[in-house]
Amino acid sequence: MPILGVVMRRVILGVGLGALLVAGTGTAAAAERPGLDRDVLDRTLTAVHEAGMYGTYSAVQDGRQAWKGAAGVADVETRRPIRADMRHRVGSITKTFTAVAVLQQVARGTIELDAPVARYLPGLVTDERVTVRMLLNHTSHIADHVPYAFPSLMQGTTASLDDNRFRSFTDEELARYGLSAPPTGEPGALPGSYSNTNYVLAGLVLEKVTGQDAERHITRHVIRKAGLRHTSFPRSPHIPGPHSKLYESWFGAIDPPRDYSVYDMSWIGTAGAVVSTMDDLNDFYRALLGGRLIGPEQLAEMQRTVPIVVGGGATEYGLGIYPADLPCGRFWGHDGAVFGSITQSLISEDGKRQASIGLTLAKYQRIENGTIPIHPIDLAAGAHLLAALCGGDATARTAQAPFVPFRTDRTLIKHQ
Repeated sequence: MPILGVVMRRVILGVGLGALLVAGTGTAAAAERPGLDRDVLDRTLTAVHEAGMYGTYSAVQDGRQAWKGAAGVADVETRRPIRADMRHRVGSITKTFTAVAVLQQVARGTIELDAPVARYLPGLVTDERVTVRMLLNHTSHIADHVPYAFPSLMQGTTASLDDNRFRSFTDEELARYGLSAPPTGEPGALPGSYSNTNYVLAGLVLEKVTGQDAERHITRHVIRKAGLRHTSFPRSPHIPGPHSKLYESWFGAIDPPRDYSVYDMSWIGTAGAVVSTMDDLNDFYRALLGGRLIGPEQLAEMQRTVPIVVGGGATEYGLGIYPADLPCGRFWGHDGAVFGSITQSLISEDGKRQASIGLTLAKYQRIENGTIPIHPIDLAAGAHLLAALCGGDATARTAQAPFVPFRTDRTLIKHQ
């Protein structure tokens, strides 16, 4: 298999998580955080653009203090400036929305976390050992459907990206891709294995118990309940409202990078199709940790983590969220990457400090000797998030161990 195809097999298994492996930079011991330093936030966000990112936007909240900014362009041809309030494809952050909707049904008694998925989806999921909880924490070991929906990527070409731009997949079709592929292990075995198919199945479970389309149900009971005004599952390939173009490089295989902002997102659905803004993401996670979407018992379940593997690396994962330990304490959230788009959103355990950042150029790194090296954009984005979450001097404190928020796979991948 071509080396790009080998690397892509690892990367595609983490699509939508896009950068799930958030590198810890210290212990989780809480530290006093200074207020927002707007000059530092402006400067560090500008540095992300200067490192090579076409456009980036960010929103930061510290109690009642708020800041948002943008740097770069929304269109590389017209040089239209990017704006902080633009809509953005947030990829696997969608998984948090889906998990919340499932846990709401758990609280209602219509779904049991440790019940077999086959109870809800008979004939589709036949292994009685696979439970709803295993879908949400990626321990089902059901294979990821994405490589089978985009087969050319495994051969080292990007033809599938263009072939599928306007293709409409059904959720059952995606589920069968994953279910018919060899499993990554025994159900429940640790470490788990990140798979987008898990959250497609979670959406199908929601549909079964509510009798409603899963995306519409999540919109009504999660997005609207959280008061989000600019967040949606688009009903067409177009992003609703003002937005940037979203460029995909595919590690240099697409040169120059191509705009994929117009795309039928049925290939990822309840695992990664949400569009939002950075402000709305902050509002969402604040509502979640503040108890306005689910009760304390369900939130505690979300924060029970297990080790999982994604993209060749390991991390802890709960039910649709994961922890990141920074020098100033523990944060919770998720990130995501779909074609042309990368996002990260994190909130402190006390709900007071949070930040969300979006990037409009994806897979900007170049593969070197079978590895995906850390890029200056990664370091700049990490420095901005540290400044946002821990204060302006965080970058100096972590000079020896930089925070790298966008890490799909940093391990050596051998030619196969």
